[in-house]
Amino acid sequence: MDIRLNATPKGNGFQATITFSSGVSISSAEAFPSEAEAVLAAAEKLLQMPDRVQRLADEEREPGPG
Repeated sequence: MDIRLNATPKGNGFQATITFSSGVSISSAEAFPSEAEAVLAAAEKLLQMPDRVQRLADEEREPGPG
């Protein structure tokens, strides 16, 4: 499983985004003052949802239809 943490410009700051290899992405509603703070916020959020990460990892390992 590949997980990417990004920061993109939003207003006067940066928006945090977590993107999973499955294509699922989660973006912050708020903007952070710096790219580093946005990436840190994304990392902290990722650590708060181990069950979701595990489910996505399990789904990636499951064979697809036919």
